[in-house]
Amino acid sequence: MYHVTNFFAHSSRFGTPDDHKSLIDKAHELGILVLMDIVHSHASNNVLDGLNMFDGTDGHYFHTGSRRHHSMWDSRLFNYGSWDVLRYLLSNARWWLEEYKFDGYIFDGVTSIMYIHHGL
Repeated sequence: MYHVTNFFAHSSRFGTPDDHKSLIDKAHELGILVLMDIVHSHASNNVLDGLNMFDGTDGHYFHTGSRRHHSMWDSRLFNYGSWDVLRYLLSNARWWLEEYKFDGYIFDGVTSIMYIHHGL
C-alpha cells in the first residue's frame, strides 16, 4: 500500500477480504504475529479516486502550497494539524486491528511525518 487510494480496503493481491482474514488467523494459530506496513505518511495524487480533492477542495486532508506534494514519492502529504486528518488516520489504524486482527504496524515514511524536509 504505497500510493493508497482507499485506506479502508485491502489489496486484491491477498484475495478476498475473507481470504486475507483467514491468512492472518492461520498465522496466529501458528503463533506468528502479523504486522501491517501501514502508510499514513502520504497518499495518492489521483483525483478520480482516493482522498485527493475528496470534498472538492485541495486541502481538506492534505497540506496546500509548497508542502502539499512529496516530489520523490509523487504523492500528497497529510496535514497532521487537521483534526479531521488525525481522526481519519487513527480510525483507520483501529479498523485494521479490529477488522483484520493485525497485531501491530510498521509505519512507512515516518521521517516524512516528522520533518518538513522529509528526512531526506
